[in-house]
Amino acid sequence: MTPTLFITGANRGIGLALTELYLEHGWQVIACCRFPGSAPHLMTLKNRYTTLSTHALDVTDHAAVQQLASELSDISIHLLINNAGLYGPKGYAFGEVDTAAWRDVLEVNTIAPLVIAEHFTPHLIKARHSGHTPIFAFLSSKVGSMSDNQSGGGYIYRSSKAALNAVIKSLSIDLRDQGIRAVALHPGWVQTQMGGPNALINAQESAQGLKQVLDTLTDSQNGSFIDYQGKEIGW
Repeated sequence: MTPTLFITGANRGIGLALTELYLEHGWQVIACCRFPGSAPHLMTLKNRYTTLSTHALDVTDHAAVQQLASELSDISIHLLINNAGLYGPKGYAFGEVDTAAWRDVLEVNTIAPLVIAEHFTPHLIKARHSGHTPIFAFLSSKVGSMSDNQSGGGYIYRSSKAALNAVIKSLSIDLRDQGIRAVALHPGWVQTQMGGPNALINAQESAQGLKQVLDTLTDSQNGSFIDYQGKEIGW
């Protein structure tokens, strides 16, 4: 059986690089973003690969998530990558936190990934029944590590990823008996719209590293926090 990847935020950056990489390795890819038709690089891939399907999806629209899960109910998903993310405001100090923006970031980075997991778990169970070990992979960030926080600040994005890590840890426990792994991934500091031009690596290097981590993920790493080089990060 040809394995299937479901990925959000596939229109640019790391999501686009992962989409292309898995297509190159012969996977079926279900790529989601808010406006696929306005993502020229994604559309180029769609014209090149018959194994790519695209779907318009706002991950904060829970009814739309449920509807898409229903439409894809016959599909076995071997790997689901929650990549869609939102950074929120930059350059603010303590005392200047925009609480409305904070809620928006939490909706995308923390709540939406769990809602997606809830609706798509049956699709991963289908993959397990075909002899595969399915994985929920969540793009987190090292800034969400409380043990690594030595600089302070970044309240909005940092807290959303720390909360996501807690979600992932619980999910890894709750789905363990169903044969599904869940893992938090730090993609590195990547040259994307979010990471900026001064970041250390490009999206393709990050994607290659993340795929290697996922290809070699073991049961003992279920519920872990791992960077794109395979190094575990403290919570």
